Amino acid sequence: MTMDLEGIYTDLHRHPELSFQEHRTAGIVAEHLRALGIDTTEGVGRTGVVGVVSNGVGPTVWLRADMDGLPVEELTGLPYASAARGVNPAGLDVPVMHACGHDMHVTCLLGAIERLVAEKDSWHGTVVAVFQPAEEFGAGSQAMLDDGVLDRFPRPDIVLGQHVTPLPAGTIGVRSGTQMAASDGLTVTMYGRGGHGSRPQATIDPVVMAAATVMRLQTIVSREVDPRDVAVVTVGSIHAGLKNNIISDEAKLEISLRYPTDALRDAVLAKLERVVNAEAAASGATVAPRIVTDHTLPPTINDENATARLVSAFEASFGDGSVIDPGMFTGSEDVSRFARDAGVPLVFWFWGGVDAEAHARALAAGTLETDIPTNHSAYFAPVLQPTLSRGVEALVIAAREFLG
Repeated sequence: MTMDLEGIYTDLHRHPELSFQEHRTAGIVAEHLRALGIDTTEGVGRTGVVGVVSNGVGPTVWLRADMDGLPVEELTGLPYASAARGVNPAGLDVPVMHACGHDMHVTCLLGAIERLVAEKDSWHGTVVAVFQPAEEFGAGSQAMLDDGVLDRFPRPDIVLGQHVTPLPAGTIGVRSGTQMAASDGLTVTMYGRGGHGSRPQATIDPVVMAAATVMRLQTIVSREVDPRDVAVVTVGSIHAGLKNNIISDEAKLEISLRYPTDALRDAVLAKLERVVNAEAAASGATVAPRIVTDHTLPPTINDENATARLVSAFEASFGDGSVIDPGMFTGSEDVSRFARDAGVPLVFWFWGGVDAEAHARALAAGTLETDIPTNHSAYFAPVLQPTLSRGVEALVIAAREFLG
């Protein structure tokens, strides 16, 4: 019986789960894999699922999809929109949405595995389907590695993966070399001296300290990084105080950094540390700020030879003009850890999920940024077709390119 991929997708979209909480999603994945007769293991790296399709002697290809949603309230208005809620690591009740398309990733990998199982007489080797948790934490691949995924299952000869993005549906975007930036997530705590809001002279105000720091951090990229290089410094969260007439003791900044190379990473981190400490000193802080690295993601680097092979295979199947070089994305991924730790090539590509006519209209009008929702937006929702069919086909083509 053929899977109802649209039904699976809309169900997953309605029921997103936060990172390391993907229990329902993992159960659905395992159920479908076992229905195909596939050797399936749950609970890898807490909530990950691994399915192994063994088909004689030949290369081992890993196909990876991530499963987690985001703490975003969905505003798409779709009939299958999420109304789910979850509890985040801070213990807060939050809305949950598949705002990054991981539900599409899971569905397409299930569809691709179904196709590969049905076509076992025309290829040989081993396909390992890796359904990874907690990509949004940047921790899921490492959790699976720490749980022995490379030793418990056939080791890869190549790692392949894909990500839906606001390209026209049917388009593949891939490039050799650095496809996605490295990143760090930091929490900076700045310490002041609290007191009554009516007597600021008796305090050291961490809100003012934090505000000055936020503004000064913007000069790292605009004034201290070569314009020919790519770097991003984003303060995504700032928290201080509980009441309008109380000056707090501390303020916290959550910061996202992006860069394509280790050298630029070292430079940006050093500049950030200098700015944070200097602004604290300028405010008269008596306690030095605390800078904690919450996560570090390596750059996603596509193997040159494997990427060239895959581009040729995609063009042969989908036609000229179907594959573009989208440039380096400043977003980050943790898929490369699998390839890096195994010492094998990686190819990670993007595929479009936007209605092609809507994309063309926005492009002509110069309104792509405002009219086409991107990943992590409350309005992000890929069109069902041809996004689903192209995502399945791309994985099957990629797998077969590197299988016997």
